Amino acid sequence: MRRLILLCGLLLCLGTAQAQVRDFDRIIESGTLRVALYQNFPPYSYEEGGQPRGVDYELAKALAEGLGLKLELMWAPPGEKLDDDLRDYIWRGRVTAQGELADLMLRVPYDREFSYKRNELGELINELVVMFGPYQRERWQLAHDRRRLAEVPSIAALRQHPVGVEVESVPSFYLSSVQGGMLSRETRHYPTPQLAFAAMQAGEVDAVMALRGEVDWLLHEAGDAQLALAENAYPDMGRQIWEIGMAVHESNRQLAYAVEEQLENLILDGSLERLYARYGLRFEKPEQYQ
Repeated sequence: MRRLILLCGLLLCLGTAQAQVRDFDRIIESGTLRVALYQNFPPYSYEEGGQPRGVDYELAKALAEGLGLKLELMWAPPGEKLDDDLRDYIWRGRVTAQGELADLMLRVPYDREFSYKRNELGELINELVVMFGPYQRERWQLAHDRRRLAEVPSIAALRQHPVGVEVESVPSFYLSSVQGGMLSRETRHYPTPQLAFAAMQAGEVDAVMALRGEVDWLLHEAGDAQLALAENAYPDMGRQIWEIGMAVHESNRQLAYAVEEQLENLILDGSLERLYARYGLRFEKPEQYQ
C-alpha cells in the first residue's frame, strides 16, 4: 500500500509539473533562441528536402541573428485551438513531450479581443501569454482559372462554378452558408489548400479560396498565367483582415521588447517585404507601420 501511495504521488507530480521558462539572460547565455513554428504550413513554415523553409522560418532566423543568437526550431503540430498551442509551447509544455518550452512563437493573432478572452468563470484564458509584434496583415483570397471562370466581380459569379476549400476552414463555412447557402452545392472540400489548388489545376474546380499568403504562394509556384487572383468582396463574412504577431510568456517581456526592436528594423528597411517577395507573397504592413 505504501508503494502504491508513493507511486500515485509521483505520477501526480509528473502530471502537474510545468516546463521552465527561460528568462532573457538565460537565453542570451545559451546562445540560442528557441522558436515554435507551425509544422507543415506552407508558405509560412515547412520543410523541403529536409530543410526548413517559409517566411516565418526566415523571419525567425533573422530575429535570432539580430539578437546575436542561433535559431533553434520547435516544430509545432497545430492543436484544435490556438489556446491549446499557446499552452503547449509558451506556458505549460506538452504533456506528451519532455516539457521544453519555446522562447517565442510566431503566427499568433495580434488581437486585443483574443488576448483578453475569458472562460465561463470570468478568468483570462491566456493570462500567462503576452501577444505582441504584429508583422503581417492577413486576409482571405480567391483564385480562379480564367479558362473556365473569366472573372469574379462578386461571389454571385461563383454560381454554377465549383470552388475548392480546406475542410472545416472559414472559407468552407462561409461559402456553404452565405446568402442562404446559394453556393453550398458548389463548395468542394479538400484536406489542404494545396490539394484544393491541385484540383483547380486538374479542372475539378474552377476556383479556390484560402489565406492570401497560401494563394499567392500557390500561384507563384504554379507559374500559370491563366490562374488569376480575384478582387471580389465577401459580404456577411465578418472580420476579413487581421494582423499576425508573436507570443512569449508573460514573465519574458524583456525578450518581447528586444524582438520587437529587431522586427521594427526589418519592416522599416524593407527586409521583410523582400523576404515575402522571394516566396511570391504580397506583404502588407501592420497598421502601426502604415
